[in-house]
Amino acid sequence: MGQSPMTAKEFDAYTAGKTLYFAQDGVNYGIEAYLSDRRVQWSFLDDQCIDGRWYPDGPAICFVYEDTTWTAPQCWLFFRNGAGLTAQFFDQDGPGTTLYETRQSAEPLRCAGPLVGS
Repeated sequence: MGQSPMTAKEFDAYTAGKTLYFAQDGVNYGIEAYLSDRRVQWSFLDDQCIDGRWYPDGPAICFVYEDTTWTAPQCWLFFRNGAGLTAQFFDQDGPGTTLYETRQSAEPLRCAGPLVGS
């Protein structure tokens, strides 16, 4: 990418209070709301929200989510570009998936309520 990843302080300043929309290869991928105290809510565009938190780990910003199949932290390198953020998945195997910010909003995520028993 030719530039240094954002620091935790830069990332927090950029994301705090915002809801960011991400795409991969031109296809909408997901939405993340950045709340206070490094709390987040993620959705794969299905109105189902997953609560989590982020924390810095070296150059990466890592996310841990509640009630998911992701048992390991999801770590990303974030970069500023002319249109917003670029996020590159980062683990011991090296770079992986790249997501691009497509828009941002101050609106919270729309999350479906819990499923009621049948």
